[in-house]
Amino acid sequence: MFKRILKKLFILLLVVASFLMWGCGKSKVDLVKESESLYVNKIENLSDDFIMGMDASAVPALEASGVEYYDYNGNKQDVFKTLAESGINYIRVRIWNDPFDKDGNGYGGGNCDISNAIEIGKRATLYGMKLLVDFHYSDFWADPGKQMVPKAWVGMDIDEKCEALYQFTLDSLKKLKNNKIDVGMVQIGNETNGKLCGETIWMNIYKLMAEGSKATREVFPKALVAVHFANPEKEGSYDGIAKKLQYYNLDYDVFASSYYPYWHGTLDNLSSVLSQISEKYNKKVMVMETSYCYTTDDTDFFGNTIGDGGGIYKPTPFTIQGQANHVAQVIDTIANHTTGGIGICYWEGTWITVGKDTYEENKALWEKYGSGWATSYASEYDPNDAGKYYGGCSVDNQAMFDESGHPLESLKVFSLVKLGNKVELKADAIEDVNLICDLALPVELPSTVNAIMNDNSKQQLEVVWKDFDEASLHLNGPKKYEILGTAGGMEAHCYVSMIEYNYLTNFSFEDSKHGEKQPTGWMVTDNASCDELYVEKKESDSLSGENHFHFWSSKTDSINFNLEQKLENLPIGTYKYSISIMGSDGGTTDIYMYVKVNGEIVAKKALGLKGYNNWDSDVITGIEFNGVDEIIVGIFVKCSGAGNGAWGKIDDALLNSNKE
Repeated sequence: MFKRILKKLFILLLVVASFLMWGCGKSKVDLVKESESLYVNKIENLSDDFIMGMDASAVPALEASGVEYYDYNGNKQDVFKTLAESGINYIRVRIWNDPFDKDGNGYGGGNCDISNAIEIGKRATLYGMKLLVDFHYSDFWADPGKQMVPKAWVGMDIDEKCEALYQFTLDSLKKLKNNKIDVGMVQIGNETNGKLCGETIWMNIYKLMAEGSKATREVFPKALVAVHFANPEKEGSYDGIAKKLQYYNLDYDVFASSYYPYWHGTLDNLSSVLSQISEKYNKKVMVMETSYCYTTDDTDFFGNTIGDGGGIYKPTPFTIQGQANHVAQVIDTIANHTTGGIGICYWEGTWITVGKDTYEENKALWEKYGSGWATSYASEYDPNDAGKYYGGCSVDNQAMFDESGHPLESLKVFSLVKLGNKVELKADAIEDVNLICDLALPVELPSTVNAIMNDNSKQQLEVVWKDFDEASLHLNGPKKYEILGTAGGMEAHCYVSMIEYNYLTNFSFEDSKHGEKQPTGWMVTDNASCDELYVEKKESDSLSGENHFHFWSSKTDSINFNLEQKLENLPIGTYKYSISIMGSDGGTTDIYMYVKVNGEIVAKKALGLKGYNNWDSDVITGIEFNGVDEIIVGIFVKCSGAGNGAWGKIDDALLNSNKE
């Protein structure tokens, strides 16, 4: 009898120990340990607590819209269990104050209020994952371009707003704690590059952040407090921000950055910038948002942000293996090449299409459940963006689940990087070829192309180009062409930009280094102390090549400059001049391209800022050169600024023969 009692007590102790190990209601999950198709190198020095995060904020809205998720064997399964099995240990969830109109219609993007966060937090905690709380302190999306004040806080002075932010943070976190949700980190703002909750003065931004930090310390004293910014590629930007936060003595632990390779520069630069922050200001650092395409296909009848076509920086192929390689590279960069690096978080890897049949079917679901990026109801709060472009998900091709809810093999990378997973070395995709060719010269396509292998190395393969009609490239004038080919049984793409002979030096700023304020061959005259005025290396923002001339300034009426080039050794003849510009937030502008002869403007054409990647250009024709006069071509840009200040890019200045 005594032995039976001891045995029962022993079993009871095992149950209690298991309960204590996994917490109330937690389920133990086994990590994925192998893949038959995914090549993954082992990453050294990964600590057990290295953050492998996944933002999954839209999941409840997607599920309400009919989305179902599966495990790797094709069985229906809670998506949060699948994430935990794949090595995810943090779930990130954004919280908006009140993403609904007065009738209860949601703004979309998952309708991410505190109730949504609680539902996600419970499921994350159940499977042993911590919650990363992302307060936007807005009723809808907050990012570097917009940080709108919540409706309920409109008209408050800074002290009233600070008290409201403190109470909102405190109440929200208490609700999470009361639901026994394991909160590991709290973000006090989202991509707050000089703006937060309608405030644009750093002293006020600090005051708001301080209240968010204070509330976090009171409710979850062991949770890390994070600040989050974007654009690590902007020279000196992060150091300037960290210096301000140190000056105001903000209480925080983690300086976090977004990193999308299409826009945010190289991983080497990211590592250098974040390491400097960690070493200089004694802070932990991490990548708070990253993602990558596994396909260029659109699955929800609402266009993708990133697709094919050239001009996009693509460090790995847009394939499942390429997506995994990108994630592994970011993990390795933060773990092994960045001082104070504690982890990464993939952005909305669970955000997939809600339907497969028609746009109309999907639109009805987006509007009803908020499962697209924005609904029409959001127009009352965000009329200039959501009000014009509301609709579905533009990042479904960057998810880590397919359109039917089955996990991609790339999701396993979070687990496999700890041990490595070697499979047969083979070609994964063909690297794009980009050529710039003179209309007056022969077009020579390469005979070989680079095959990107599944370990992200490169091997040259012979290529056969199909339907290459060189004559048509010469007959149709300046234009960009896509030529298809095959190499190793895979499709190859060659993008050929046909241009007229250009008499300008360094026409697209490719001969200048990033950060140069006086690009080779050009003269810049800053008439009003612009904050940023230099050559920028950023392929996604360039009309051609990798470089362009960049401007941005936060102060009113501080953008006022000339960019011009004096023509040297120009043959006698007649010419035409063109230049391209894109940008936004200009306010009142005076922008024009011009031609000067002997110091006097003899011709000019007005240009404007029409939005991101919406380039504006014109042509001045009939420019006569007699071999004696001094001729200068250029562009004048003057902006009063709107919101956080005007910004823009200038590229592809052309001076061509004008024989007509």
